[in-house]
Amino acid sequence: MILVTGGAGFIGANFVLDWLAQTDEPVLNLDKLTYAGNLENLATLQGDPRHVFVRGDIADGALLQRLLAEHRPRAVLNFAAESHVDRSIHGPEDFIQTNIVGTFRLLEAVRAYWGSLEGEAKAAFRFLHVSTDEVYGSLAPAEPAFTEQHRYEPNSPYSASKAASDHLVRAYHHTYGLPVLTTNCSNNYGPFHFPEKLIPLMIVNALAGKPLPVYGDGMQIRDWLYVKDHCSAIRRVLAAGRLGEVYNVGGWNEKPNIEIVLTLCALLDELRPRPDGKSYREQISYVKDRPGHDRRYAIDARKLEQELGWKPAETFETGIRKTVLWYLDHQEWVAHVQSGAYRDWVSKQYA
Repeated sequence: MILVTGGAGFIGANFVLDWLAQTDEPVLNLDKLTYAGNLENLATLQGDPRHVFVRGDIADGALLQRLLAEHRPRAVLNFAAESHVDRSIHGPEDFIQTNIVGTFRLLEAVRAYWGSLEGEAKAAFRFLHVSTDEVYGSLAPAEPAFTEQHRYEPNSPYSASKAASDHLVRAYHHTYGLPVLTTNCSNNYGPFHFPEKLIPLMIVNALAGKPLPVYGDGMQIRDWLYVKDHCSAIRRVLAAGRLGEVYNVGGWNEKPNIEIVLTLCALLDELRPRPDGKSYREQISYVKDRPGHDRRYAIDARKLEQELGWKPAETFETGIRKTVLWYLDHQEWVAHVQSGAYRDWVSKQYA
């Protein structure tokens, strides 16, 4: 069995679904079920004995100790995190509690559990920490992409909290010998993405006839990674990554935000035309940029390719089409996640 934290969120749920589609090894799934954690993401696993769900917080040390002792996983994969930059600007404390304190408590519980193992079980155990490219800060237009040796320069409360968690994971390896692996990924997109992030927000707003809010001039550049490619990279790192190492995971798709929005408009024009025959581009609305908005991220994923043979399977063109089709086919899921609290948040953020 493996233990996955945050396995009801966007990336975690995709990982659990893909894992159980490819193997019979059970998953113990621990998730706090905050606004972005959604059991509907895992509805196809209902009644599947390979999936054991526990609602709980990674900051609950007693719960972690009990789950580890009872289920005795061979690996722990930490997806649990507060992850939205905008929310971290308005309310940073949740990010400190989950991303720093929670990671610390998880590491402490895992260290004690790993210390109790013997022989092959101890040698084979792994702790894989899922992190972000945002810990590296912002790049100038001509600078080379982030490698694993790039210095940390986080610029938001979110990225600072993730940087702190990365440092804790590194320290637990060097101080205690805990067998850790860390992945730093670029911007994910795909099925089950909560519609506060750029791509799902644009799709949902477009279909609802609402404005498509674009920060500033829309020329902030990100590398885009289809979520199922990210999941395959994590599986590969878990299976063959070198202990204590960091692996950057990217899609080799650097694009400015406005290009993403225009691509989505074109796809929706093709797949779900507006009743009035006009383009969804007419709904684009430029809004005030967010404070401290990083201008460019880019991931150099050559280490992962050269050491472990991983490459993304999707191009941006194939991945974004699959994503739009998924949202068109899952309007009921979208309706369910758009609670009153979510609507209030979007109104506050993009007013």
